[in-house]
Amino acid sequence: MAMTTGTSAHAVNEVHDWSYAEAAAQALGQAMAEDARVVVLGEDVGRGGIFGQYQGLQQRFGAQRVIDTPISEAAIMGAGVGMALAGLKPVVEMRVVDFALCGMDELVNQAAKNRFMFGGQGRVPLVARMPGGIWDASAAQHSQSLEAWFAHLPGVVVVCPSTPQDNHALLRAALDCGDPVVYIEHKTLWGQRGAVDPQLAVPLGRAAHRRHGDALTMVSWSRQVQVCEAACARLAAAGVAVDLIDLRTLWPWDRETVLDSCGRTGRLLVVHEAVQAAGFGAEIAATAAEATGCRIARLGAPRIPVGYAPVLEAQSRVGAEAIEAAALLLVG
Repeated sequence: MAMTTGTSAHAVNEVHDWSYAEAAAQALGQAMAEDARVVVLGEDVGRGGIFGQYQGLQQRFGAQRVIDTPISEAAIMGAGVGMALAGLKPVVEMRVVDFALCGMDELVNQAAKNRFMFGGQGRVPLVARMPGGIWDASAAQHSQSLEAWFAHLPGVVVVCPSTPQDNHALLRAALDCGDPVVYIEHKTLWGQRGAVDPQLAVPLGRAAHRRHGDALTMVSWSRQVQVCEAACARLAAAGVAVDLIDLRTLWPWDRETVLDSCGRTGRLLVVHEAVQAAGFGAEIAATAAEATGCRIARLGAPRIPVGYAPVLEAQSRVGAEAIEAAALLLVG
């Protein structure tokens, strides 16, 4: 389904109703059509990926560019690094971020370090797709939020899109980046639908305002933004107008937008699905405290493995009610 926007024949863009997965597949297909150096490798990519994020690409571009691999994340990541150094632009599929740990040496010690260690003579324009976050009823080894690990790693860019539009635009930006990008799509967002303008460019490192308000700054990313939006709607009904910022990119992150908002509201609540202890929210909180002196609170998951049973899994989720309560404490 598509509709058009614009006021003249020269300024009309088609806007599509795509799912989060369809938006990614369309972005990748567009990039592959424009640049023969873009290739895909990973398990199950030929049949469209386990979430449909590569649907139709092998049929369109062939098995030479959409490459099914053995079950070895170390081999997949290592081959991707080699392809990038040889001049290709590989998209490396890790299936889920939990499995990417088997390929960490290639990412941490090769991809992230090459440009620095060889004085810029080598570049690794690789996009490592690592679906993250709690996967419903999938237990501790398939429900981790590890974005802070990668934000801590010099030499990589870290992206966490929350909407179909951003998943299209940020994947295109990641492919054009020229450096290794850890691209973390949430495991439960694939079916979410939304309006997508394929011509809309979103630069890496630029946050998005999801709501505007003066009472409180709230910062989040990935699927947790949706939970924050639900909490903000409840707060608005109570007369508390929240400035909700979706970071979109964790490294580099948009300090200017966050600090401008904190300086205006005087209060900051950082919310993420990841474990609160040593989460990336701590970096945002410390930076805001040093720069603005605003009142700050953090909200993340307890430091426990995600349980399989629904009642246990719920203990690792940060719900709208908890966000609302934390915000009211800050503004009280």
